[in-house]
Amino acid sequence: MPTNDEGSPARLQFAPIDNHPDRPSPFWQIARDAWSELAPSVPNPLTVSDVRALRGLGDPLDLREVAEVYLPVSLLLNNVVANRRGLDQRLQQFLHTPGDGTPFIIGVAGSVAVGKSTVARLLRELLSRWPDTPDVALVTSDGFLLPNAELKRRGLLSRKGFPESYDRRALLRFLSEIKSGVPEVRAPKYSHVRYDIVPDEQIVVRRPQVLVFEGLNVLQPPADSLQAAVSDFLDFGIYVDARTSDIERWYVERFMKLQHDSFTKPDSYFHKYAGLNAEEAEAVAQQIWSSVNLPNLRENIARTRSRADLILEKASDHTVNRVLLRKL
Repeated sequence: MPTNDEGSPARLQFAPIDNHPDRPSPFWQIARDAWSELAPSVPNPLTVSDVRALRGLGDPLDLREVAEVYLPVSLLLNNVVANRRGLDQRLQQFLHTPGDGTPFIIGVAGSVAVGKSTVARLLRELLSRWPDTPDVALVTSDGFLLPNAELKRRGLLSRKGFPESYDRRALLRFLSEIKSGVPEVRAPKYSHVRYDIVPDEQIVVRRPQVLVFEGLNVLQPPADSLQAAVSDFLDFGIYVDARTSDIERWYVERFMKLQHDSFTKPDSYFHKYAGLNAEEAEAVAQQIWSSVNLPNLRENIARTRSRADLILEKASDHTVNRVLLRKL
């Protein structure tokens, strides 16, 4: 990839986040066709097989989507990271302190089943192809969920994924060490098959240039003025959005596919659902959505949308049809 590209002029429209043209807004509203024109000379470094490996179950990501949506995102982020690095260097000169700066942290938030994990993996891959950011790490907040045994002890297993279900101290300590430039930082490993933390296994992060940190509630503000939050450590926040009805449908469809895939494994937490017929499985998926994922989306996740620097709005077919970019 080239090191910089201003792109061609795009048809930008300054519009409020809630679509009321008479209200001021800190966001640019950009239609997909205009967004796709912002990185016309940036070559797509990914192949069909790369994209297949990156996309999640039920996500029809393809090369066209990468070229029209995510290459401009990667160009934007490359420029933002470069500007931050320049600021770090000027600050070090001012302080007469040598150093290489600290990792740039990108937060990726959004509902269960909206496709944020695919976005996070894709951004890691694209950003690592730029010559000035070859070292990009990806960590998810899932690893900082309390173990199931502890969630059961606290009566929180049915609220897994809600803010109170995380080991907040461990999570903030991890991000603090990353931002402090600690040479080697470890994060717990999570298994989606076991639906639990994997004992004695960790993810090691060795001072990357960029860290993509993905999770449901990573854009949440502090609970009060005396507490720190994950969002305090982020340099750039991305929110992946879609209509709630579409996300619900994607969740149910994914559940039905998993029933014939990972749920069939004997060590799967959801193995008990593998033998259900289609009608029973759909009913279970709907129940989990309405009792856990929908309340978390409404009470916590969706409320952080306006805190993002970049919002990717998806249509019913999982393609991004509009981008909202905060004026930086």
